[in-house]
Amino acid sequence: MNHREWKEVFEPFAQARMEQAQVPGGAIGICKDGELVYFGSFGFRDVERRHPITPDTIFGIASVTKSFTCMAIMKLQEAGKLSVHDPVVSYLPEFRMPQDQFTRDVTIHHFMTHTPGMPPLPFLTSAMKRSMEQDPAVLETEPESVNESIPVVDTYEELMEQIGSFPEEVLGRPGEAFSYNNDVYGLLGAIVERVSGMSYEQYVAEHILAPAGMTHSVFTPEELAAHADVAELFTRKTRNGADEVFHAPVLHDAPAMRAAGFLKSSVADLLGYLDIFRTGGNAKGARILSPESVASMTAAHVKCDACWHYGYGLQIVPDFAGGKLIDHGGSLKGVSSQIFALPEKGITGVVLTNVDGVEVREIAVGALNLLMGRPLETPLFAFADQPLTEERLVDYAGEYTCQEWMEMSVEAKDGVCSMTMDGTTYTLRAAGNDLFVFHRRGVNIPVLFLRNEEGTVHRAVYAKRQLRKKAQ
Repeated sequence: MNHREWKEVFEPFAQARMEQAQVPGGAIGICKDGELVYFGSFGFRDVERRHPITPDTIFGIASVTKSFTCMAIMKLQEAGKLSVHDPVVSYLPEFRMPQDQFTRDVTIHHFMTHTPGMPPLPFLTSAMKRSMEQDPAVLETEPESVNESIPVVDTYEELMEQIGSFPEEVLGRPGEAFSYNNDVYGLLGAIVERVSGMSYEQYVAEHILAPAGMTHSVFTPEELAAHADVAELFTRKTRNGADEVFHAPVLHDAPAMRAAGFLKSSVADLLGYLDIFRTGGNAKGARILSPESVASMTAAHVKCDACWHYGYGLQIVPDFAGGKLIDHGGSLKGVSSQIFALPEKGITGVVLTNVDGVEVREIAVGALNLLMGRPLETPLFAFADQPLTEERLVDYAGEYTCQEWMEMSVEAKDGVCSMTMDGTTYTLRAAGNDLFVFHRRGVNIPVLFLRNEEGTVHRAVYAKRQLRKKAQ
């Protein structure tokens, strides 16, 4: 694809999705074999002053940070300072699983793959609580009421104390159950600190950001303040039944959870970073990681749900268009981010916006489709209809919840299964063995139901978290 074709074909596709999501400012960068083939900016980094977005404009990247954390762990392994198969308690002796179940069986690998068996926990909000209390955008919202009911977590030690005293049972033995978990990624930062003798942020900066030439990537609000080319933050709330986007400049921070999602970066820096996965370990002419470590990070270690696999801080689709698709997204207040790489085809890409709630992965998939010569609208996953009897649909009806502020209600009536979440009801379409999909913002989203040993539906997997079904 030449520049004119990107402008005429892809840009209207991306622009329509940015406008639909009311994005104040966004940026997209695509490389082929390390060369920039497209950069597009949408809106402004500062809407009021109409400052343009550049490849160096700094955005929050949220959970895209997780791959940096895993890369730090892999570098420490290469240095002989740890093994990913070491027990977590070898480095964090005060760590306890909820109810101290299987504590000594949990390894660093289990943390990196979200498989310690830990249920979803509420402590990301605890770690952000101090900054949330200073944020007018939180007032009169659900996070404000949530904020009042949880403790403050400022340190790794406080995070471990809260996890260990959490009253809920685990989901299973380590390695048995995938459930996305920010808390254990926070603790990976603690392992980096204790093993390296440096702060997590300093270690990542010195061993990854600097050698990869990432000069517009920082962790802390203080570091961010030293840069001028920074995207202003926006967030959204529902008011009178309508989705409203508004300026919300206060940055949320979480010192005990920075390893889970608090790096800020730019399109240019992230494209350079993705070369590590495209080349087998190199960026900006420097060897950042060994080919063996890259292979470990990008291996499909576990199945997340009906569609995705997980590596180390990266999501994996093993067989996308004849190659392995590597990606990860991120979402926090003021952040919707997506990175992706198709190493066999030499493709890398980044999508960043300055507001939460944007389906940025679909924009990324559109870019991949264009590069692969497929229609822009080709979905990442195809779901075939598999109609079920009403008797079978009743299996899924009930209330599902987890401690990460997620609740969903499933109803089976007149041969139709529906799901209600956050006040909105969606039709669930049967698409496989205990698999359903629903349509939201133009995207098909999977919900996978899980059965216990007796064959009874007892959990649901949504947004890669396991929600427990309440007893009837």
